[in-house]
Amino acid sequence: MVNYGFLSPYPPTKCALATFCVALLHHLEAPRADERCGVVHVVDALSEHELGDTAMRLVSGRPVSALRAADALNQFDVVIVQHDFDVYGGPDGEEVLDVLAGVEKPVITVLHTVPAAPTPHKRQVLQRIINASSAVVVLSRTAALTLTDSYRIGAAHVSMIPQGALTADSSQPGPRPDGPPTVLTWGLLGPGKGIEWAIAALGQLRDLRPAPRYLIAGRTHPKVLAEQGESYRAYLHRQAQRFGVADLVEFDPAYRAITALTALVREADVVLLPYDSTIKASSGVLVESIAAGRPVIATGFPQARELLADGAGLLIPHRDPWAMAHAIRRVLTEPGLAAKMADRCAGLAPGFDWNTIAGSYRSLARALIAARAENRVAT
Repeated sequence: MVNYGFLSPYPPTKCALATFCVALLHHLEAPRADERCGVVHVVDALSEHELGDTAMRLVSGRPVSALRAADALNQFDVVIVQHDFDVYGGPDGEEVLDVLAGVEKPVITVLHTVPAAPTPHKRQVLQRIINASSAVVVLSRTAALTLTDSYRIGAAHVSMIPQGALTADSSQPGPRPDGPPTVLTWGLLGPGKGIEWAIAALGQLRDLRPAPRYLIAGRTHPKVLAEQGESYRAYLHRQAQRFGVADLVEFDPAYRAITALTALVREADVVLLPYDSTIKASSGVLVESIAAGRPVIATGFPQARELLADGAGLLIPHRDPWAMAHAIRRVLTEPGLAAKMADRCAGLAPGFDWNTIAGSYRSLARALIAARAENRVAT
C-alpha cells in the first residue's frame, strides 16, 4: 500500500495542472481500495468562502503556510509535486523551495516546463527543486534531453511519463455528419496561443462548401484574466471582424470536466494547435487530441514534432495563416487523409491512457520507497 500526497493546484482552481492532478489522483486510487491520496492545494490567496474550509492549502507569500504544507505532506508515503514557474509564490515560484525543505518523504516532482535557456534565477530555482527531489518526471523526450543536457541531474533520476488522457473507443461519437466541418482549438486562452493566425487563415477557406466552422473553446487562463482581463478574447473578436470571418468563428467559454471535454474533442473534424511558441516541450491539448482519435494540425513545437511526425497530424510553420489554411483544406478535402491520421492517433492512444500513466507513477513511487528502506538498513 502506498499513500500519495500531492502539492498542486486543484479544483476549484481551473488550470491545466489542476486537471492533471485530479486525473492522476483518481487513477492512482481507483483500482486499489487500500491506497489513498491527499492534496495540499496551491492558491494565490484564500477567498472569503474558503476561510473556514479545513482543506490544507499552500498560500503564496505565507511562510507559515509552507511549514504547514510540509507537515501535511509528511503524513504520506510519497509526495508528488506538480511544478510550473507561475504556480508558486515568489520570483520564479521560489516559495516551493520552503515546502520542499520541510518534506522528509520521497519526492517525485513533475516538471511541466523545462526551459532550455532560462534566466539565471529561474535556472537556480529549478536546479534547487531538482536537488530536493528524489525523482523528476518530464512529459516529453525533448524535455528529458533538455534536463539531462542543461541541468545537473543524472539520467537515472529522470523519468519520461507523458501526460495521460481518456482514450477513445468505438462506442464514442465522432464528428457529426450534418452541418459544416468543425475545426477546434481548445484550452485556456491567453497570448501566445496563436489563435489570431488561425482566424486569419479562415478567409482562405470560404470557397469550401460548406465553409468550416472554427470553434474556440475554453475560458481565459486565470492568471491572464487577473492581469489583463478579457483583452485577448476581445482582440480575437476584432480579428474575426477584420478578416470578415466572424460568422465562421464561435467562442465557447465553458470550462468542461474531462469527460465532457473528451466528447467535445471527439466531435471535431480536426484539432488545430496554432501555438506561437517554438520551445513548448509538452502540450496536454495535443496528447488529449491524439487520445481522442482526431486529426491534428499543429505548429512545430518540440512535442508536436515528436508525436505527429509519423502521420498522426500535419506540422505547419508558426504564424503562417496560408500554411494553416492549406493544411485545413487538405484534411477536410483530401480523400482518405483524415482517416489515415485518425488511425495513426488510435495507434498512439494506448500509451497515453491514464491507467497506464498511473501505473508508471505507482511503479516509480514504490521503487523510491524501497530504495529508501534499503538505505536505512545499510546505514
